[in-house]
Amino acid sequence: MAYLWLPRGSGVTALTVTLMVLSPPVTLVRDTRRRFLGQMKGECRYVNGTQQVRFLNRYIYNQEVFVRFDSEVGKFQAVTELGRPIAEDLNSQKDVLDNYRAGVDRCRNNYDLVRLLSGRSVAPSMTVYPTKTQPLQHHNLLVCSVSGFYPGHIEVRWFRNGQEEEAGVVSTGLIQNGDWTFQTLVMLETVPQSGEVYACQVEHPS
Repeated sequence: MAYLWLPRGSGVTALTVTLMVLSPPVTLVRDTRRRFLGQMKGECRYVNGTQQVRFLNRYIYNQEVFVRFDSEVGKFQAVTELGRPIAEDLNSQKDVLDNYRAGVDRCRNNYDLVRLLSGRSVAPSMTVYPTKTQPLQHHNLLVCSVSGFYPGHIEVRWFRNGQEEEAGVVSTGLIQNGDWTFQTLVMLETVPQSGEVYACQVEHPS
């Protein structure tokens, strides 16, 4: 235990500070190391199959694009002052420019793979459950858990006795699972009555 004495007016106020020793030790100082994030994002855009192909590449520093390459322009462009000397340097290197200009051909060659992946479809699985096990005529939240589906276009609706419920419906929105599939929770706030039938309806292109 440590005591810190602070003067207050003519008297003295004691402030007790209790320090707990934990293993590993707790650091009370904020980590002051600076963090930086550099990214490069490449993109292929297709119009009418491979009839018109555009290759874009962006360099990003701390979430701000500073240099970009656009195959329709054919050279690097500075987006910020930070990117100006970098764009000039990259544009002065013929081999680098030739490689980026060939990005359109790589996009064209990869079109069949992109089409295969974009045509992928996985049907959702669904579970319905109440958040509380309470007797009837008490406020409850019914959950419709829909998971493992792709693509992310989905419509989830609640029905009570065959009639769609719109009031009291809340959703988490789409959540990415990290394996191309998605999940969502759609909840209905209600006070269930005896004889009522609740249904969750899911519509998905799969």
